[in-house]
Amino acid sequence: MSRAPAPCRAAIDIVAGDRIPVLLSVPHSGNAYDSGLIARSRLGQATLERLEDPLVDQLIARSHASGAGAVIARTPRAAIDCNRSEDELDPRAVAGRTGDAPTPRARAGLGLLPTRLAVIGDLWREPISEAELARLVTEVHRPYHGAIDAKLKRLSERWSEVVLLDCHSMPPRPMGEANVVIGDRHGSTSAPWVSEAAERIAARLGFSVARNTPFAGGHIVERHGMPSHGRHALQIEVDRSCYCLRDSRTSGPGFERVSNLFEHLTRGLGELLAHRWREAAE
Repeated sequence: MSRAPAPCRAAIDIVAGDRIPVLLSVPHSGNAYDSGLIARSRLGQATLERLEDPLVDQLIARSHASGAGAVIARTPRAAIDCNRSEDELDPRAVAGRTGDAPTPRARAGLGLLPTRLAVIGDLWREPISEAELARLVTEVHRPYHGAIDAKLKRLSERWSEVVLLDCHSMPPRPMGEANVVIGDRHGSTSAPWVSEAAERIAARLGFSVARNTPFAGGHIVERHGMPSHGRHALQIEVDRSCYCLRDSRTSGPGFERVSNLFEHLTRGLGELLAHRWREAAE
């Protein structure tokens, strides 16, 4: 029988801030591993940590001083992935379910409930119960997206246009490939001029930048980006080797540079949207 984990503690953090029309999202830095989750894992906590975007919640800390709010997941991605839709689920992750996973990501083990990693294989000794799935969705996934919805709505009541920056890190990229990837799902979650402005900011700071390759954006930007309604959403992926040591978990000498990148993206895009709002109001 599936062993129920302890209730999620500090499932999400909501950071106040509405002085500029920017909201930050950090769905994959959670590391509040409870004993039940670790006990169910096949190879222990260190393997589950491979799913994290390490330290991204700390990288955006300076952005709060710019006046931007944030929604940060504290529950580990290994438990539930807030950057997947509720139906992007491999049925085999849940006891008693059968059938095929609905998407390539879920089939690869990276759906709403992560199930396996390349090379390592299966993450869990057993699937979770329907009750555990329902609890995770109710206590983590829906509150995370509800908080983003509420904060974007509040910003939209003050500003004509707002932007959501969904902040991630990616494994070290091969030599010659971009170390920052800006995803707007091929123009569907953000107006081109917002994506272009983000690219310019990153390039001015000396980063090599790509758009939508290899990461075009996940469920968060797809769900919350509505450029025709003045809500722009960008996924920001930064190569971990830019800010971590070789263990990909400990902050390295580039940490301040990447923190500066997120701060400049926050300030720069916030100033751009605020300027457009002031011009429209005149």
